[in-house]
Amino acid sequence: MKNLPYLTTARIQAFIHAALQEDIGPGDYSSLAAFDPNRTGQARLIIKEAGVLAGMDLAEQIFHQYDPSLQVERFIPDGAKVNPGDIGLIVRGKASSILSTERLVLNCMQRMSGIATKTAYLTEKIAHTKAKLLDTRKTTPNFRMMEKWAVAIGGGVNHRFALYDMVMLKDNHIDFAGGIAQAIANTKEYLRTHQLDLKIEVETRSLDEVAQVLEIGGIDFIMLDNMDIATMTQAVNLIDGKYLVEASGGITEETLADVAECGVDFISVGALTHTVKSLDISLKAF
Repeated sequence: MKNLPYLTTARIQAFIHAALQEDIGPGDYSSLAAFDPNRTGQARLIIKEAGVLAGMDLAEQIFHQYDPSLQVERFIPDGAKVNPGDIGLIVRGKASSILSTERLVLNCMQRMSGIATKTAYLTEKIAHTKAKLLDTRKTTPNFRMMEKWAVAIGGGVNHRFALYDMVMLKDNHIDFAGGIAQAIANTKEYLRTHQLDLKIEVETRSLDEVAQVLEIGGIDFIMLDNMDIATMTQAVNLIDGKYLVEASGGITEETLADVAECGVDFISVGALTHTVKSLDISLKAF
């Protein structure tokens, strides 16, 4: 958590509170009606599919925030490879508390583990290069923090968290501003006037636009958007290490390694968070 500035205790607690309120509302009537509220029990978190586990830290915080008396015994850390039949944790305490938190724990862990698994798989494909896998803002509303956390657990790198922690001048910004030069000039003036110390990334769609950015300078990253391999290679050579380079747009699992071998520093993949299959995990009483 210490290397993920967006991942604060206050934010995590606020997320858990809102999610529990959404799911439980005035009461978990199934548990309240079915058995004595003082009954105690235990349940195991069972892994039912191979992958990379994520969300263990969050799960423990969910259990404890809802009912501090619940006891959680963890067997597998976040980021570990898991297989069907593995037991992630055992939770013990009031049976009603276990069942009231069950769905939130599973929803978070299944999706986070799916993201971590996909991230680890794609990261391995480019391990022979210097390129790092980046996530994007193509996330689930109100669940971005957990999805980006899962990317980090899977070995990826978090890009900007939101619109306020970095400037990214994309095609629409550039077009509305009247061109790359004007967009960069306006941005520098705005940051100076408002005393904001933010990194600036500029999206480029052609070698000509790359050349324009290089001529203007004063930025931090250059994004190569939807370029073919040959053009991307030329762009990297043109930039020649002056700025960090991100490749983005239309990159598939099949083309990922080829893009990495062009010499880019980062490859952003929206599919890490917007098209991911959740890992099959269950919580069963025993």
